[in-house]
Amino acid sequence: MEKGGYYYSPIGGLPNQEELTLGKAKFNASYLVIPSRSLTDIVTSLLPFWEKTRLWVLARPMSGFSHTFAHYLMEVEEGGGSDLPRDDDGVESVLFVTEGLLELKYGEGVFILTPGSYVYLPPSSDWELLNIGDSRAVFHWILKQYEFVSGIPEPEFFVSHDDKQQAIAMPETNGAWTTTRFVDPNDLGHDMHVNIVTFQPGASIPFLETHVMEHGIFILEGKAVYNLNGDWIEVEEGDYLWLRAFCPQACYAAGPSQFKYLLYKDVNRHPKLSNLSNMR
Repeated sequence: MEKGGYYYSPIGGLPNQEELTLGKAKFNASYLVIPSRSLTDIVTSLLPFWEKTRLWVLARPMSGFSHTFAHYLMEVEEGGGSDLPRDDDGVESVLFVTEGLLELKYGEGVFILTPGSYVYLPPSSDWELLNIGDSRAVFHWILKQYEFVSGIPEPEFFVSHDDKQQAIAMPETNGAWTTTRFVDPNDLGHDMHVNIVTFQPGASIPFLETHVMEHGIFILEGKAVYNLNGDWIEVEEGDYLWLRAFCPQACYAAGPSQFKYLLYKDVNRHPKLSNLSNMR
C-alpha cells in the first residue's frame, strides 16, 4: 500500500472578490465542517512564547462542541518556534508534521522531524521546537487533558514516522481500508489515539458508525463523500471535520487518488458522570 510522501498543508491567503460566498462550512450540534478555503490569513491566531508562528485553531473544548481535546494547525516560519510551548500541567500532545524541517528537543535528546513525523508528548513534558529549514514548517498539534488512573503509569515519550508504521487492513477489505496506529490499542495508559486512516479509490465505510468516541478528522489527501448524521457532504484534502460522540458517520472514497486523514479519538476511560447530578 502507498504510504507517506504527501500530506496537505494549508495555503492561507484570502479568496478574491470574484469568488462565491457560499460554501460547505457547517456547524451544528452533531458535527462541524471547516473547508480548506476557510483556512485564510484572517482567521489565524497567535500563542504566547511562540516566535514567527501562527495557527488555525480547528477545535477547542467549549459548550456544544469538543469535550475532550483541542486541535491546532501550526505554521512556523524559518527560524521560528518556541522554548516554552505551553505553561500548564497535565496536558498530553501529539505532533504530526506535514511540511518542512523541525528540530525537537526533549530531555537530553534532539530529534529531526520531517513530513510524516509523529511525536507523542506525555503530560509531564518539557520540550522545545524550532524550524531549522529554509522555508515554513507546518504541523498538527493535538492536545488533551490527560486522565490519570491510579496504578496505570502515564505513557512514555516517543518519536515515530508514518513510513515506519504498518498500515493494518480492516477485516474483509482486502487492504482497501487501512489504519496506521502509532500506539498499541491495548495499552490502557493512553487515553487518546491519533491514527492515520486510508481508503483506496472506491473503498468505503459501508455502514453508519455510531460510537462513544468523539472525532477530529483532518483530510491529508484525496476526496470522499461523508455521511454525517444523515447529511451527505463532499470533502477533500485540507477540510476538517469534528464529530460529537454517537454522531452517525460513514464515507466512500471518490478517487482518483487514495483518501487519507488524520483521526483523533478519546479512548480507554470511563465517561464522566458528574453532570448527571444536575439532570432531572
